[in-house]
Amino acid sequence: MATVQTTAVRGMTAEERKVIFASSLGTVFEWYDFYLYGSLAAIIAKQFFAGTDPTTAFIFALLAFAAGFIVRPFGALVFGRLGDMIGRKYTFLVTILIMGISTFIVGLLPTYASIGIAAPIILITLRILQGLALGGEYGGAATYVAEHAPHGKRGAYTAWIQTTATLGLFLSLLVILGTRTAVGEEAFAAWGWRIPFLLSVFLLAISVWIRLSMNESPAFAKMKAEGKTSKAPLSESFGQWKNLKIVILALVGLTAGQAVVWYTGQFYALFFLTQTLKVDGATANLLIAASLIIGTPFFIVFGSLSDKIGRKPIILGGCLIAALTYFPIFNALTHYANPALENAIKNAPVVVTADPNDCQFQFNPTGTKKFTSSCDIVKAKLAAASVNYSNEVAPAGTAASVKIGDKVIQAYSAEGLSKEEAAAKEKAFSKELGDAIKAAGYPSKADPAQINKPMVLALLVLLVIYVTMVYGPIAAMLVEMFPTRIRYTSMSLPYHIGNGWFGGLLPTTSFALVAYKGDIYYGLWYPIVIALLTFVIGLLFVRETKDRDIYAND
Repeated sequence: MATVQTTAVRGMTAEERKVIFASSLGTVFEWYDFYLYGSLAAIIAKQFFAGTDPTTAFIFALLAFAAGFIVRPFGALVFGRLGDMIGRKYTFLVTILIMGISTFIVGLLPTYASIGIAAPIILITLRILQGLALGGEYGGAATYVAEHAPHGKRGAYTAWIQTTATLGLFLSLLVILGTRTAVGEEAFAAWGWRIPFLLSVFLLAISVWIRLSMNESPAFAKMKAEGKTSKAPLSESFGQWKNLKIVILALVGLTAGQAVVWYTGQFYALFFLTQTLKVDGATANLLIAASLIIGTPFFIVFGSLSDKIGRKPIILGGCLIAALTYFPIFNALTHYANPALENAIKNAPVVVTADPNDCQFQFNPTGTKKFTSSCDIVKAKLAAASVNYSNEVAPAGTAASVKIGDKVIQAYSAEGLSKEEAAAKEKAFSKELGDAIKAAGYPSKADPAQINKPMVLALLVLLVIYVTMVYGPIAAMLVEMFPTRIRYTSMSLPYHIGNGWFGGLLPTTSFALVAYKGDIYYGLWYPIVIALLTFVIGLLFVRETKDRDIYAND
């Protein structure tokens, strides 16, 4: 691909401001829709899977959420192909309509009590459509903005697109909190949860109206006028080694690391606060929202900086710094958010004695697998209670036990038990284990009076700044890596495999690592290893792109 010399940059025109606003607004809206489901998964489970037991209901809800992540790369292929063949403008107009209509229908969808099994089937179908649409949206918006941007400003212009995922998350949390406060918890659980979904129709109408008034991107229009559009963008992108090689490098040398840093800084941080440190949901959401407000401008800062010093050093630098500092940052979060838990971990050692052959690695991305051995049951319970433990080997065939202080509790196996027997065993074991954990000083929830909110907020802001480092320049770099004729297709796939799969599976993988090792921080090894892998591969094999001519078509 050709390069050009850096030229003097001009100010942003009214048309360019409109392009950025229209693309960003639509993408904010799509992320808002996407995050609503995740935030309300527990309530949706009760509404749409009420014909099953509560555990199965929540599993189905998580399955529908997972479907939205898993299908994103397929959406990238479908809509990327259309975008490279018929144009950027109309393709990402279609994606926003699919996302918006699917979300609105969720707000109107009858519950399981009204239409039975059709309710969860329709819901999961809508969730898959949302994932497909999101898979096509990002590549279209990033490509569209980059192809309108003047040389020397692509990092700054596309950085606005990078703010949209964070703003969409923030908006969804804000609307949910506002609705909950307005109607009350009881009404919200019954019917108020529909309001955030229904309100999305107004965002949809505004976004579609603005996008209809936009022109096609100049790079695509020029290529089309010259008759150089691709007839088979999929085979060109992935069937020719010269392009496939760049797609693979974009995935492992850029987006995989970017994704795990992004998910750790926003989603895993929230998960860690609420599930591990037992901070109440309202406080945790407010702290995360505040960190997003403070940190979001840095997307533009690092996007603009990448126009001057390059995309590569900022993205890879973010991956390296994050990997080197995650352990001290999350240790500090425990210290400032739940000091009682920190003290219990230090002063009340717990030991699990089990036959290693009885223990599985509890990786369960869809939530459908049951872990029934005595070892798996006790480890899952301890991990969920944020209890650190060490492992000791028991003779083969021995049931697992857990020692807390001087008390030894015998675990049970659910294999071969009836549903009623398993439930009775689970109830008795949970009570005995819970009482022992409490007696050892492990808190059931964080004490609000003991939470050092300024320090927790400072640490969360630092995590968001890492996100802005790796995410701010990524759109410009992905656009610049590929020729115009296959750009939409080629950049979308590695982005969505990285963010949909490497990032989307982070909470599940991290929980499995915690349960495996017995250390509440052990799950951090997943993002650390991926970020370091991306740093090494990116450093050695990925070339800087900031001075490339994106009008070049070879």
